[in-house]
Amino acid sequence: MRDPNNPCLFCNIKESGLANENELAYASYDTYPVSDLHCLIIPKRHVKDYFDLTDEEVIACNELIKLIKKEIELKDPSVEGFNLGTNAGQIAGQSILHCHIHLIPRRKGDVDNPQGGIRSVIPQKQHYKRKS
Repeated sequence: MRDPNNPCLFCNIKESGLANENELAYASYDTYPVSDLHCLIIPKRHVKDYFDLTDEEVIACNELIKLIKKEIELKDPSVEGFNLGTNAGQIAGQSILHCHIHLIPRRKGDVDNPQGGIRSVIPQKQHYKRKS
């Protein structure tokens, strides 16, 4: 099995796939999608995680996130929500050590109980009850 960090998969736009791009970032559909049309937003500069991005790269990534969101909604009207997130560091689940932001389309009924959303990264913290 190929190590996606040696050489870095995300430093090769042609290998990781291109859905859209701007000067500083590109979008690629995830090859291991959580849901149909799951997309990654990736800065072109090799940088470890979100916290190492320049302000300009954050803006470029955000522009692509909004653009891809609209494209996904046009491709699939059943999409009614999104999860947006990034893992920073191996302890947080980052497996490719080149910053990437997940844009995950959500559809009604795709899971029994969507409560907790991003909190699902720690399963026992997913479902919570609000204090009165």
